[in-house]
Amino acid sequence: MLQLHTFSHSSASYRARIALALKGVASESHAVSLIANDHLSEAYQALNPEGRVPAIVTEQGVLTQSFAIMDWLEDTIPQPSLYPADPWQRALCRAFAHAIASDIFPVQNLGVRRKLIADFGADEARTIQWCAEWIAKGFIALEAETAKRGWHEGQDYLFGPTPTLADICLVPQMNNARRYGVDLAPFPLLVAADAKARAHPAFVITAPETQAG
Repeated sequence: MLQLHTFSHSSASYRARIALALKGVASESHAVSLIANDHLSEAYQALNPEGRVPAIVTEQGVLTQSFAIMDWLEDTIPQPSLYPADPWQRALCRAFAHAIASDIFPVQNLGVRRKLIADFGADEARTIQWCAEWIAKGFIALEAETAKRGWHEGQDYLFGPTPTLADICLVPQMNNARRYGVDLAPFPLLVAADAKARAHPAFVITAPETQAG
């Protein structure tokens, strides 16, 4: 059985958990607390020198990075797909997902927040403000792009009748937005898409509050 090293409130870990659940793949979960610095332990860094989560142990070896894990799952278990079938929609789906994973999330993750405190004297209030501002800035663009595509509340998931990579990335990021007090009123489409996706069983059973550690 696959072994997934994960932290309950890690967005990247949540993405991997959702993808596994959508694919119907069982895995054995191993909690790696970022708060307790488990990821910095000698044992974990021997497994994953990047010192990040998630990491998945397969018969072929250890795979890190949530997008690499999701791509591997897509390549080895094509159905149900994490992407829309149409090539253009597939590209737009990827762009939406990467806007979150590459632009929004990295500037508000735990390592950045700790750096702001340690090296720049930011207090908790300032780090929360920092995170909220970057999330809101990214959401402005995603809301506009979603509106441009004509998506509206009452439709299926962001890119079709089943959840895709876009939904997988949106839901954990919306968790972060709420955690940092982002005003979500300007983003009704993202709020509606988030509500639709998080009600799906694969999102429910992998949510942070369901996880050990």
